[in-house]
Amino acid sequence: MQVVMRQIRLKPVDANVGLKDKVYEALRSAIILVDTYSDDADAKLDERRMAEELGVSRTPIREALSRLEQEGLVRTEPRRGTFVVRKSRQEILEMICVWGALESLAARLGCANASDEQIAGLRKVFVHLGSPERAMAAIDEYSDENIHFHQMMIRLGKCELLSEIADRLFIHMHAIRARSLRGQGRVAESVVDHLHIIEAMEQRDAVLAEKLVREHTDHLAQHVKEFVNWEH
Repeated sequence: MQVVMRQIRLKPVDANVGLKDKVYEALRSAIILVDTYSDDADAKLDERRMAEELGVSRTPIREALSRLEQEGLVRTEPRRGTFVVRKSRQEILEMICVWGALESLAARLGCANASDEQIAGLRKVFVHLGSPERAMAAIDEYSDENIHFHQMMIRLGKCELLSEIADRLFIHMHAIRARSLRGQGRVAESVVDHLHIIEAMEQRDAVLAEKLVREHTDHLAQHVKEFVNWEH
């Protein structure tokens, strides 16, 4: 079977301020948008092309890739190049388990610490895609809003350490959630779960909100168990 090589897309960075960090952030942001778990996709990172697109030398590119490799986001293979890491099925399930613990804790903390306006922001995310029918009709947009929703849930906890830990998982969780929404019935289930979570948060019911977030994550894990069949 022929492997499809996917390329990330980049925009030039301002080389005058914090070049190393800007290159790192540019690469990291671009990797988030790669459909890592698409069938037969293998996202290869071309140093020369990335340097040209960012308008920098290859040195900061290599430094950024080294940093990303230490974080487990890319891997370098001798004589083949550097690739975006695609986690195994078991690794995905472990990440979902940890994410569920983090987000459910964030939900409980959010009920105590977030303002009414901040909690109301959760509902605004879905104001125009708040039904399964509309979400299915605009699945790409809903996928983006879905990711935004889960990022907001983490931030509502107002715990910096929790946010930092969650951020390390975000790239992979972004790709997994985006891919899972293509599964049968997942969009409808996702919309209903989100609306129930929002209602619990609005009522400041920390116990219920924590429970619903964990159940929502369990639904994702069950989908992966049933439909993800790769091991590498």
